[in-house]
Amino acid sequence: MRYRRFGRIGWNVSEIGYGMWGMGGWTGSDDAESLDSLQRAIDLGCNFFDTAWAYGDGHSEQLLGKIFRVNKNNSSAGGPDKKLYIATKVPPKNRRWPSRPEYSLDESYPPDYIFEYVDKSLKNLGVGTLDLIQLHTWDDSWLNDGRILRAIEKLRGSGRVRAFGLSLNRWEPSNGIRAVRTGLIDAVQVIYNIFDQNPEDELFPACREKKVGVIARVPFDEGSLTGTLTLDSKWPKNDWRSTYFVPENLKASVARADALKPLVLAGMTLPEMALRFILNNSDVHTIIPGMRKRKHVEANLAASDRGPLLPRLHAQLRPHRWVRTPTKWSQ
Repeated sequence: MRYRRFGRIGWNVSEIGYGMWGMGGWTGSDDAESLDSLQRAIDLGCNFFDTAWAYGDGHSEQLLGKIFRVNKNNSSAGGPDKKLYIATKVPPKNRRWPSRPEYSLDESYPPDYIFEYVDKSLKNLGVGTLDLIQLHTWDDSWLNDGRILRAIEKLRGSGRVRAFGLSLNRWEPSNGIRAVRTGLIDAVQVIYNIFDQNPEDELFPACREKKVGVIARVPFDEGSLTGTLTLDSKWPKNDWRSTYFVPENLKASVARADALKPLVLAGMTLPEMALRFILNNSDVHTIIPGMRKRKHVEANLAASDRGPLLPRLHAQLRPHRWVRTPTKWSQ
C-alpha cells in the first residue's frame, strides 16, 4: 500500500481507502463478512475508512466502531504512522439526496442539528473525536447563511472533530468550489472515475490552491466499471441500485463499460484499470471503493501496489469521459 498526504491536514492516508455504504443494508450484506473484510483491509495497510450515519441509520458506523476497538492497541495496524482515520457524515435533516438550491439551511443542516448528529456518530463509533465529519449533501448557496461557517468553526473548537468536509452532489463538482475557496473546508468527497472526469476542470484546481484533501468516491460508477452488469441485471425493490439503474441508465452504462473492455490489458481487470486510472491524478489523495467481501478488498488494495497506469493506456481512457447532468433518478 502506498500513502498520500491528505491536503493541508497532513495525514498520511492510504491511496485506497474503504467505502462502507454497502455495509449499511445493501442486498447481500452480512455483518460477519463485513467485519472480516474491514480487518483484512487494515492488515493490508488501509487506514482511511469512510462511513455515514445514513448507512443503515448508524449501523455502518457501529461496525466500524467494533473493528476499531479491536485494533486500537494494535501497533501493526494502519499506515506509516500506525493511525486509522475515521470519516463519517451528517445526513440532511430533510433526508433529501441530492440537495437543491431551494432547500434552506434550516431544512437541511441547521447548526444545532449538525451537532446532534456529530454526537450520534461519536456514540456509534465509540470514539471521543472524529477525524473527519462531512455534510452528506451540499449546496454552495448555503454560504449565504452566515450560520454555516460559524457552525464549522464552533465544531472544530468543540474538540468533537479534527477536520470538516463536504460530500458533493452527483455530477455537480462545481457546486462546492465556492465553499472550498472560503478556506474553511478541509476535504471534499466527489465522484471521480473514468467516466466522471469533470472535477478536473475547476474543482481539483481549487482544492490544489487551498490544499484541500480530495476523496474520490464511486470509482466503479456504482458497478458499471466492474464490468459485471448486463442489460438483464436486476435488484430487489428496496435496494438503492434498483432506482438508480433505471432502463435508460442501465443500457447506457453497460454500453460504455463494454466499450472499455477491449482496452483492458492481459493480466489486468476492468476494476483494477478503473482504480489505477484515478491513481494517475495526484490531486486525489484517497479512493474509497465500496467493499463487503475479502476478495474485493484484496483485489482493490492491490491496485495501489501496481501504481498508476502507463501513460499510453491512461491517454486511451481519457476520451471515455461521459458528461452527465443530474436527473430525477440520479440521486
